[in-house]
Amino acid sequence: MSQRIPVTELTSGFRDRAEVALADGQLRTNFRTAMDSLMKKRADAFPDEEEREGLRELGNRIKARALSRLPDLLEQLEAKLTDNGVRVHWAETTEQANEIVHGIIQARQGSQVVKGKSMVSEEMEMNDYLAERGVECLESDMGEYIVQLDGEKPSHIIMPAIHKNRHQVARLFHDKLGVEETDDVNELIQIGRRTLRRKFMEADVGVSGVNFAIAETGTLLLVENEGNGRMSTTAPPVHIAVTGIEKVVENLRDVVPLLSLLTRSALGQPITTYVNMISGPRKADELDGPEEVHLVLLDNGRSGAFADAQMRQTLNCIRCGACMNHCPVYTRVGGHTYGEVYPGPIGKIITPHMVGLHEVPDHPSASSLCGACGEVCPVKIPIPELLQRLRQENVKSPAEGPKVKDGGAKYSRKERLIWRFWQTLNTSPGLYRLFLWGATRFRKLTPKNVGPWTENHTAPVPAKRSLHDLAREHLARNGGQ
Repeated sequence: MSQRIPVTELTSGFRDRAEVALADGQLRTNFRTAMDSLMKKRADAFPDEEEREGLRELGNRIKARALSRLPDLLEQLEAKLTDNGVRVHWAETTEQANEIVHGIIQARQGSQVVKGKSMVSEEMEMNDYLAERGVECLESDMGEYIVQLDGEKPSHIIMPAIHKNRHQVARLFHDKLGVEETDDVNELIQIGRRTLRRKFMEADVGVSGVNFAIAETGTLLLVENEGNGRMSTTAPPVHIAVTGIEKVVENLRDVVPLLSLLTRSALGQPITTYVNMISGPRKADELDGPEEVHLVLLDNGRSGAFADAQMRQTLNCIRCGACMNHCPVYTRVGGHTYGEVYPGPIGKIITPHMVGLHEVPDHPSASSLCGACGEVCPVKIPIPELLQRLRQENVKSPAEGPKVKDGGAKYSRKERLIWRFWQTLNTSPGLYRLFLWGATRFRKLTPKNVGPWTENHTAPVPAKRSLHDLAREHLARNGGQ
């Protein structure tokens, strides 16, 4: 029996990782089971189509309005947070963001960090950065804890360990934690919680993400179901929140519909178990909470997307994961196949702005363009339309001036010449007739290998007679009728 090679250990491109994932029956079963459940939960959470579409339209308008005022709202957010006693830091790159976080930890002479779920910290590869500098960074979200324990990366933005079933988790806990192997999900959760609870009290610093940053009040809003977010942001003496600059909204009124869209789209819940609103550090008359609160606002390519009127819609994303749950490609190959922090449909339009198309040249094409992602997006991001735009940017020549980072990654002079020949052939009647004459008479010389198409298909062979020839013969036999 051959040994299974985890997709995450492969350093090759998307296509090679996809082949490995497609050959993994257990992985495909895990994803299919999970996606079916999540799609049903979302459908049950939106029983009224009119209410759902009205809410989606409202969510789209709220995010579009916030993005139209993004620079002003970010300045307002900084001013309000500063008034509230929160220290705001700006980072253009992930390297700068990591330096800021490490500097805060060093100032407290800290060595242990407990971290709530945060996709921005995954962008930063914060865990590895801190570990290299002698700081232990432990994930407290159960799914994140599982993948960290197994040396993996998250495969879904909401459910990081969705690629594993309970039997695999049981074996992992047995091997890594030395506990008795059990398939009881509740017992597995309790094992993880007992390990993590001690770490909350020992940590010098707590790190979290941010779901929405409210400019009007200077409030950081964080939603979760497990309580680890609340523990990470209140038990340690220092709380560091990290988020992308696009998470800012104008006021608390805007949060209400966005929160409903997020929780119902992601998990089929009307609201999460915990909704945390953080507006400052612990005050003198308060019994709990951190002594310091810091916010790190990260760009990491977002301003590039913001500068493009069409691609700006990418920044509407509220990180619900609904597009992944309904994507036939993601469901079959899993999140690790994408090789980047954000997998699935949303990853295919976000990642090029962060790392450049040269790093992910196959992402825009890894889609059937079925449109399911656009239909379920709670803030109506036209994902299929943006994928087509990225495909165009991907094949532009340097002279055409691609507008996306590292555009032209798949530009081929040879391919461009072939398409120009095809255009000329189909717009020149004389040349077209000559081509048909030769194709029908020398059909046996048709090459058997005509590129990627023939990897899974038989090469097309011209017919013995062209349609034009058959039509002329028919007219001749029937007197022009």
